[in-house]
Amino acid sequence: MKLLLKEDVEGIGDCGDEVTVKDGYGRNFLIPKGKAILATPRNVKQFNHQKSVVQARLKKVIHAAKGRAGEISQVCCTIIKKAGEQGKLFGSVTTQEIVEQLRSKGVEIDRRKIQLKEPIKAVGEYQVPVKLHQEVTAEIKVIVVAALEPEKDKEKEPAAEEAPETEADQETEADQETEADQEAESTES
Repeated sequence: MKLLLKEDVEGIGDCGDEVTVKDGYGRNFLIPKGKAILATPRNVKQFNHQKSVVQARLKKVIHAAKGRAGEISQVCCTIIKKAGEQGKLFGSVTTQEIVEQLRSKGVEIDRRKIQLKEPIKAVGEYQVPVKLHQEVTAEIKVIVVAALEPEKDKEKEPAAEEAPETEADQETEADQETEADQEAESTES
């Protein structure tokens, strides 16, 4: 029996292949499960037409994905994280943080499309692949920078030490207070 496969069947063939199988296998399994149709001239012609329509759509999708890949490849993400002295991060950079950085730059990507094999755990520059389509993958440049921490010596000192006031500063403050008192008295009367 000659059949056209509507989907990939392991051990038989791929979608669109015209295959010859035993009558019982075709009638009792492949056709009822919707995995194949009879290979009549009419079905072959209809199937080829559908196949060409699907391929045209697929070309458009791939073309759009390639355009988007070029756009995404231009983006550079800088992520600031706390790090130790050797450049090892406290925590790690995840796909969610990369997506948030991209969103802030106007690029929307589903986090599941970012192909991080493992979270980034050190300061440095990384090329992170983004799978937009089965055939199209873009790369984003991710730069991880250590957050600047204030020096420990500065933390021990008081935040702002006031300089001792001079006599001139004290006199101007006293003048301002008397003027304010005079204005308050004039508004009351």
